[in-house]
Amino acid sequence: MSDQTDDTIKLIRQCYLFTEAQEDSLKRLAQLSHIETLPKGRDIFSAGDPPDGLRILISGLVRTWINNAEGRELTLTLIEPGDAFGEIALLDGAERSANTTVLEPARLLLLRQSAFDKVLEDDPALMRHLIVLLCDRLRRNTEDLRGFAFHDMGARLAAKLFELTMVHAVVSGNTAVFGRKFSQTELANMLGATREAINKRLSALSYDEVLSIKNGLITILDLQALRALGQMD
Repeated sequence: MSDQTDDTIKLIRQCYLFTEAQEDSLKRLAQLSHIETLPKGRDIFSAGDPPDGLRILISGLVRTWINNAEGRELTLTLIEPGDAFGEIALLDGAERSANTTVLEPARLLLLRQSAFDKVLEDDPALMRHLIVLLCDRLRRNTEDLRGFAFHDMGARLAAKLFELTMVHAVVSGNTAVFGRKFSQTELANMLGATREAINKRLSALSYDEVLSIKNGLITILDLQALRALGQMD
């Protein structure tokens, strides 16, 4: 087995979908996958597109986003190296529900739908693992609905930042500059979230030009937008 195949197997194994896959299944997936190299600004897929497979980001940065009712682009998440995306369409075969765009030149591993289906037929254990994952997703969706009155973490983060702005920042018009640093760990502890989740949401808010972070200090660039994102009405 080549070093390249070994590296590909390691990359696939890191994806939560394949942690229980047999070694033979991993080898087949590695052999049937291929590397994509995409420039900045390239759209990988758009909402409504048919699924073509699962991707794992090797290097670079990718944005997932949707358009709201007013046509404004809203960032859902920023995908970083090691993250997998497109897995839902891989499992249910439905059309894409969001858009993805390359923000920094990217290398990705593409596992095509046809290759995934072939491996799944010969690996019952992997099929059972995926059923468990789907059940877990249903449970988490139920919990999300149960906690909807408290809003999602992104809204709670926006509300908390707006609250902190009123106490710890100098406000000027529609902008505000914090006078002290708030680490991602501090924010995570305030919201009962993980630091990684806070990092992704801060990155999304930064990309949408709601805030900026320099040397650990947060500057709110659009207080009205931040307040709207954190509305608890």
